[in-house]
Amino acid sequence: MKEVLRLDHGVLTHFPASAGRNKPALILCPGGGYEYCSIREGAPVARAFARDGVEAFVLEYDCTEVPLGVKPLHTLSASVAWVREHAAQFGIAADRIAVGGFSAGAHLAGLLAATWHDADWFPAGTDLQAHRPNAAVLCYPVVSAGAYAHRGSFVRLAGENAAEQQRFSLETLVSAHMPRTFLWHTLTDVTVPVENTLLLEAALRRENISHELHLFPHGVHGLALADLETADPMKGRVPDRHINRWQALCAEWLKEE
Repeated sequence: MKEVLRLDHGVLTHFPASAGRNKPALILCPGGGYEYCSIREGAPVARAFARDGVEAFVLEYDCTEVPLGVKPLHTLSASVAWVREHAAQFGIAADRIAVGGFSAGAHLAGLLAATWHDADWFPAGTDLQAHRPNAAVLCYPVVSAGAYAHRGSFVRLAGENAAEQQRFSLETLVSAHMPRTFLWHTLTDVTVPVENTLLLEAALRRENISHELHLFPHGVHGLALADLETADPMKGRVPDRHINRWQALCAEWLKEE
């Protein structure tokens, strides 16, 4: 049964996996163009991972008062630190805490994965090791502020200034500190072009970061689980058993020691 955790930094909804110890955990950031948090990309996905033995949390991050800047990043940072602090309580392995998300939420997860080690991104005194993600799950992610940008996301983050937007371009932030990463995208996504994932994957290869990439030949943006529960036929988001397999593959990947 889910549990809503109202913390000082935001709201985490907890979806427990079966009883056990040393379980992997996944903190999910729904998409929504940094305008809102999509319901379709939150609870249904968390429940699926919990059924597969991954302790799951959905983060509701604040999308008001634009430009948002680093506010969502700090919310996710504090959430990872909180889950790590309470890992024993939930039967979670403190060194198996992943961040993940969809679209703009994947950008947020990727931003923490790329910058967790850099004190310049966080408030003075932040314990950088406490918020370190051990893995990242990025689903049709917003990545680049360049030619293939989902421009609205970067305007919400940084305003209209191109240089400020570029600061949040993930492919330029990847370093040897990036954790292992799971990526998937569809080749026909016109909202967030697949080039976003390809640019990030190239950066991961450049830095020799372990990663798994799945590209599906067809499918619109925002498919979530690509199942009946997360379908949105009015926007072309129909169930697809082949694409739906990304979640089982990802759960297996997260449970790898």
